[in-house]
Amino acid sequence: MAGHNHGHTPAAWTGVTIAFIGFCVAGAFTVAAKPVGFFAGIAVIALGGVVGAAMRAAGLGMPKTQPPQPKTAAQAQPQAQTQQ
Repeated sequence: MAGHNHGHTPAAWTGVTIAFIGFCVAGAFTVAAKPVGFFAGIAVIALGGVVGAAMRAAGLGMPKTQPPQPKTAAQAQPQAQTQQ
């Protein structure tokens, strides 16, 4: 797991930050016993997911993984350096 670059993108950071803010809002309004504020916080949490997905679709997320390409003979052999 440590070898993966999982989620270190602007889309991931933005989505998680917005969702965290929504979690804090929902938690604060839960303690205050205000259902309208609680549901507003839940809406902000969902907004974080939508924003993260939209940013990923815009190209700010992890790129899709490509299957490994076979190396050609020219790529497999390092080029010899000529001395002058």
